[in-house]
Amino acid sequence: MPDYEKLTKALEEHGFAVSRFATAQEAAIYINNKLDGVTVGIGGSVTVQEMGLYDLLFPHNEVFWHWAEGAAPDTQAKAAQAEVYITSANGLAETGEIINIDGGGNRVSSTLYGHKAVYFVVGANKIAPDFDSALWRARNIAAPKNAQRLGRKTPCAVKGDRCYDCKSPERICGACVTLWKKPKTIPHAEVILIDEELGY
Repeated sequence: MPDYEKLTKALEEHGFAVSRFATAQEAAIYINNKLDGVTVGIGGSVTVQEMGLYDLLFPHNEVFWHWAEGAAPDTQAKAAQAEVYITSANGLAETGEIINIDGGGNRVSSTLYGHKAVYFVVGANKIAPDFDSALWRARNIAAPKNAQRLGRKTPCAVKGDRCYDCKSPERICGACVTLWKKPKTIPHAEVILIDEELGY
């Protein structure tokens, strides 16, 4: 069981707002109620997919998600220009660091700059006691599972056990970003903690 009190205190000290919900459904309703009539970008996220956020937000917001059916080729570019960005985390340390690994860089760059608000939706399975264990989790649990999901022929996808720091052309780990504090250029950044296992 994560130490939510320690985690919340650390995140708030780092400038993040924090909300916590028992279920993904409750968290999705919370986000849906906060966002209305705005442009929303969504990063590639199994957590967001499992929450059904796109279907909730789409009727009353302009939502750009490259995983959506029929998404246009410029959807990622439009997501990067949206007022609000929603993503998850590959690892979240109880000491307050948020870690994400990305292949193309669109998801991690949007957590750093360019939006009025960024929301991180994070299941209990993503939380680790400290920075080193959160980074280990991102590299050795999240990344191999995502490589498997994408059908990549990398050592981590084939064996599914850990990162091999491979040189494969199909490698999905192009960048690793750690947020030590809320970026100063983003007015509102909120971590939404969910007491369920979600995503990788």
